[in-house]
Amino acid sequence: MKIFLTGGTGFIGSILRKELIREGHEITMLVRATGKRGALHEGISFIKGSPNEPGPWQEKVSEHDVIVNLAGASIFRRWSSKARKEILDSRILTTKHVVEALADRKGKETHLFSASGVGYYGFHGDEVLDENSPPGKDFLAQLTSEWESEARNAEKFGVRVVLCRFGTVLGRKGGALGKMVTVFRLRLGSLWGRGEQWFSWIHERDVVNIFLFLLKDKNLEGPVNFTASNPVRNIELTKFLGEVLQKTSFIPAVPDFVFTSILGEFANVFLKGQRVFPRKLLENGFGFQFPTLKEALLDLIES
Repeated sequence: MKIFLTGGTGFIGSILRKELIREGHEITMLVRATGKRGALHEGISFIKGSPNEPGPWQEKVSEHDVIVNLAGASIFRRWSSKARKEILDSRILTTKHVVEALADRKGKETHLFSASGVGYYGFHGDEVLDENSPPGKDFLAQLTSEWESEARNAEKFGVRVVLCRFGTVLGRKGGALGKMVTVFRLRLGSLWGRGEQWFSWIHERDVVNIFLFLLKDKNLEGPVNFTASNPVRNIELTKFLGEVLQKTSFIPAVPDFVFTSILGEFANVFLKGQRVFPRKLLENGFGFQFPTLKEALLDLIES
């Protein structure tokens, strides 16, 4: 297939594009500067533009069968007014411009995979959340709900829309795991707050496998939870990391107020979490390569 990719230089985009090339697909990546990128890899072409702004790049979108929209500014920081605007605009405007470009695909089989996140659900303690659960009411939940609504506007052009609700993606060369490993190797890893909050995670290999699965199973659409089938509590995460790294922490749990004083509202992502279940994938026959956290950590962390 011909695939148009935004956010292709990010953590998830980088691992996904390599596998898509290996599968024989042709990729066009939207980048802010082309430079010498054109010679990086056979099967990848580059077009210059910013997804935050309309431009000539939109004309190229209609030439593709699949659009994978992964663009969006990082949420991992204190949410000041300026940061909130950047986080919001980088998702809503990008998705709006991608969807506008799909008008010329009307009547053609087209698939839009649009990034989202488990933050959609808000915080519900021990409640198991699946794709049928309603949205939360906090900033991240409202943002994600609006983001998904913008993507679903593509359905009026007959486009199949898949909303990729990512949990925390664990990988070798990016994401949260590298930072956690560094802390644990210094024997500074400890519980976040009371350690009872849920951590919904997924191995980077399973992220790629889900995309390949959804490219083949064209009946699945709407929200899909990109999370492993076995979320864990923070206390289990801490235990498994310590065991795999053979490093025991000598510091006590980090109190809630330390997180909130540094990170403000964003601290809730660490202190509350969500217990998310990938019901759609499991009911449609998807098998996880790394269903448990310990298996994932043993594969990802070099001894």
